[in-house]
Amino acid sequence: MPYDGLPEAPGMTLAEVEAVACAAHAAQRDKAGRPYVEHLRAVAEGVRARGGGDELIAAAWLHDAVEDGVLGEEWLAAAPLTRRTKDVVRAVTKRPGEEPRAYAERILATPGARLVKAADLAHNADPRRLAALDEPTARRLTRKYAAMRQHLGLTSDGARASAPTASDD
Repeated sequence: MPYDGLPEAPGMTLAEVEAVACAAHAAQRDKAGRPYVEHLRAVAEGVRARGGGDELIAAAWLHDAVEDGVLGEEWLAAAPLTRRTKDVVRAVTKRPGEEPRAYAERILATPGARLVKAADLAHNADPRRLAALDEPTARRLTRKYAAMRQHLGLTSDGARASAPTASDD
């Protein structure tokens, strides 16, 4: 049963979601020049490690697809994915010109989105990834990721513990 209590029609398997995400992002590279699919894989594994189920792992694979423009909102709306997966993808899709606080509030209001974003931030802020960047970019991104972690309550001094688990969302 999905999170809203309504039965879902059969949908894409995780392997199918992974294949779509990898194909969609195939030409993309991250800021350090690495294949972007490495980031998607790390976020999906981070969600799995935090106790996220298939719906959230699928959202992790697709978390940047709409934002990066490699898959459109029309594709997401029509895709045979659960409502929860679609809601999480939409929640973690940053909108042009959107203030970080508003972005964080949408994530916090969507069950499961905080867990996906935590895995995304954890990989983005990995010191090994940041070390591959020029120093000004690494500093800027470190500040950006720390601020979002704080907005989401993911810091040790925040109201909630460091990394969420599936039971948190």
